[in-house]
Amino acid sequence: MRLTKHAHACVEISAGGGHLLIDPGVYTPNAAELIVATDAVLLTHEHPDHVHADAIRGALGVRPELHVYGPDAVVGRWAEALPAQVTVVAPGDAFEAGGLAVTVHGGAHAVIHPDLARFVNVGFLVGGRIFHPGDSYEAPGVEVEVLLVPVSGPWAKLGEAADFVRAVAPARAVQIHDAMLSEIGVASATRFLGAGALVPLDVEHLEPGESIEV
Repeated sequence: MRLTKHAHACVEISAGGGHLLIDPGVYTPNAAELIVATDAVLLTHEHPDHVHADAIRGALGVRPELHVYGPDAVVGRWAEALPAQVTVVAPGDAFEAGGLAVTVHGGAHAVIHPDLARFVNVGFLVGGRIFHPGDSYEAPGVEVEVLLVPVSGPWAKLGEAADFVRAVAPARAVQIHDAMLSEIGVASATRFLGAGALVPLDVEHLEPGESIEV
């Protein structure tokens, strides 16, 4: 299985001829290009840094073989008109997307502030191995081989990120949701989430476009 980290929270996963994309948003400069090149798009929640709505709408119109999955708050705008291409999912669901097995976990976006409403957010476990949590540090309650760990944002805290890694106990972990960090911030997060007192393994930093085999 090959994992490619793109800008911010967008990742590409491929294995055995299957291919899917998770959370191509407006902070991912090549989102439109990635969307038209994949078999399936998974969306964790409705925030634009995770959903490039114009690019997805355009790709659905020109590629009838493209499939999009996400919570109703995200994909409901397209599901009624394009039921063969767009599927609403919720925690507990299991399906195949882009030739890869996917299960759905979570349910709520992390708290930004008590005065702000919480959005629906789901996490996706792909191929029984790679878990993308969206904007949440909620452990999925299943075995995870590769954990994607958000490291920046108005809701994110590195201490909670460390607790997330410890709770899930993956064999490997990779940073995501990092567009709001400067080079200094990336270096700081990488040091903080290095193997040591807080986490038992390095939470790896990948540059946009960099891939790993898992």
